[in-house]
Amino acid sequence: MKLVDIYFQLKADVNYIEQELERAIDTQLRDLYLSSTHLLKAGGKRIRPVFVLLGGKWGTYDLDRLKHIAVSLELIHMATLVHDDVVDDADKRRGRETVKAKWDNKVAMYTGDYILARALSTVTKLANPQIHQILSHAIVEMCKGEIEQVRDLHNWEQGFRTYLRRIKRKTALLIAISCQLGAVASEASADLVRRMFRYGYNVGMAFQITDDILDFTGTDKQLGKPAGSDLRQGNITLPALYSATKGANKERFQNWIAQGTLQEHMDEAIELIRRGEGIAVAQSLAARYIERARQELAGLPENQTKKSLLEIASFIGERKF
Repeated sequence: MKLVDIYFQLKADVNYIEQELERAIDTQLRDLYLSSTHLLKAGGKRIRPVFVLLGGKWGTYDLDRLKHIAVSLELIHMATLVHDDVVDDADKRRGRETVKAKWDNKVAMYTGDYILARALSTVTKLANPQIHQILSHAIVEMCKGEIEQVRDLHNWEQGFRTYLRRIKRKTALLIAISCQLGAVASEASADLVRRMFRYGYNVGMAFQITDDILDFTGTDKQLGKPAGSDLRQGNITLPALYSATKGANKERFQNWIAQGTLQEHMDEAIELIRRGEGIAVAQSLAARYIERARQELAGLPENQTKKSLLEIASFIGERKF
């Protein structure tokens, strides 16, 4: 199943959010406009805005309220991508030049700051203090996740819990609050707000674990960047961590790490991870998170919203790009 098919019921509203994203970062300063819209025009899954809209279906659905959250969260996501590409020295994102590559690091950093500022400005149109408390807490946690990733670059002594905590902060939390804030803004019940957060958290964890799998198993065309890019940059994800500490090729990895020669054997290491047990272990864990997400929806009314949430969970668990 394609994501576009799942989105079909929300097509008009998703298109409206897309237009609102463009309006939110519009500026008369041409250079800033070009750099800010560069990533936006590259497209994307827009999964966070869709989760906001679906979360909003559990209460009084009001697109004029939900759009402020949907736009804000997608802009926050975009800002982190622009900044990440500077930190990672990445030249490609979604098959296109990054802002950093097309302009330079300084432009990219200020572009990311501008997009983040526009995100925060957008959400101020909603007066509910709970929304701002949830959002500000999430941004703080996301920053912690980014710092943890920098701290743990090339650190093969990190445990699996460290990895899971990092991806919770870097990825899962923003997806969780997308579902949660949609429900909050629509004044859904407290039980549904909690369920939407937990559903989003579990889907978000599976989303990032699947991303980390695809970084090894996907093609350059599918990924829009070379396979194994995370490991080449020193970002150690679950498939690599398992292969190097518990897999059949553990001894070879440990020798490379101890001798400081892993970079010299990087192509071989990536191939060993691609064919190793770490991929299956990561797939199994992602599947467990997807099942937990499904369980959060158990007992809810059988309607199109529930069906869409279940279908998105299945897509994330099975996606190949």
